[in-house]
Amino acid sequence: MAGGVEELLVMLNHMVQDAWSFPLGADRCVLERDKLLDLIEEITASLPADLKQARTIVESRNEVLAAAKREAESIKRTAEDRARQMVSQEEVIAQARHRANELLTTAEAKSRDIRRATNEYVEDTLKRTEDAISSALNEVRSSRSKFKQVALAKPKEHKNRQSGN
Repeated sequence: MAGGVEELLVMLNHMVQDAWSFPLGADRCVLERDKLLDLIEEITASLPADLKQARTIVESRNEVLAAAKREAESIKRTAEDRARQMVSQEEVIAQARHRANELLTTAEAKSRDIRRATNEYVEDTLKRTEDAISSALNEVRSSRSKFKQVALAKPKEHKNRQSGN
């Protein structure tokens, strides 16, 4: 008679609307019992197939939703793992930069200390060298002066010896 449950229900609705009303009883009507029972049997016969199809559609929908949810969770976990790795790499880079800055600061401080110590050493060495050269020069001058005195004194003595003889 009809194709689907919806069509059968539409026919049932038309049957009730087209039914004769009782006089003084607007809510009550007269329906053909056989046609109504046949229509109900068709609906009852159609329901299991339609319900089975609806259940299959709902199950398929649920499976698709579950698969989508699993995929979304997987994507979320992957994204979180990647984010953690990136944060971890950023932390390593930040720590490396911090350590490099510390080493550079320490190296600069040591370089200043070594430069200062070198300058002090060179200054001290040059002063001692200058003092040693000055002392040696004074000794040379003193020796020269003594040499002059001895050299000048000997000719006089030599003359005195010659004239006293």
